[in-house]
Amino acid sequence: MAHAPVVDQHGQQHPHGSVVDTSPDSGHGTTLGISHRKLLMWAFLASDCMFFMTLISNFVVYFTHQQNGPKPSEILNIPYTSISAFVLLMSSLTMVLALSAIQRADERGLRIWLLATALLGSVFLGGQYYEFTSFYHEGMKLVGTNNFSSAFFTLTGFHGAHVTIGVIWLMSLFVTSLVRGVGQEHSLNIEIAGLYWHFVDIVWIIIFTAVYLMGTALS
Repeated sequence: MAHAPVVDQHGQQHPHGSVVDTSPDSGHGTTLGISHRKLLMWAFLASDCMFFMTLISNFVVYFTHQQNGPKPSEILNIPYTSISAFVLLMSSLTMVLALSAIQRADERGLRIWLLATALLGSVFLGGQYYEFTSFYHEGMKLVGTNNFSSAFFTLTGFHGAHVTIGVIWLMSLFVTSLVRGVGQEHSLNIEIAGLYWHFVDIVWIIIFTAVYLMGTALS
């Protein structure tokens, strides 16, 4: 017995059972097989990458023209910042575990790992606040010290702002999961947040290498 064709959400007819999901949460949102939301996030991250590369280039130029004030080797604490970097890198692992949990429909695991990721990010921010406060008391300020100081606070400050946004985002997902649940079918929400969080972590690796390691070695 022949079945009548099925009409999809766009009014197009398909043979019975062959309707393709083209919703934003599906993998068929674009001709690349990537959802529109994920593609938009990749585009944003690409533009943000250029933004950070500009700040890093600005730091390199200012660093080579510093004339007064404390030098990086005199003020930067590599062991302390290495611990902060390790904490942020560990948060990438917990973010992967959060995505893996929701893909297995384990919402309790999702909440645990989202909270762990947000807490690790908060620890990093606390360490950055302590570091900034220490630098200020040692005479290193955003304005009025030297070019290195201005470029340093601008670069690391913008990165800290990105981490803060990420922590707020993760906590909103955690609260959403508590209040109304986040089903397996909405795992794309977690995946997109994960893309942003991994980007923030990768940027910090570059900043740590360019500012702390190379800046200290060359000063």
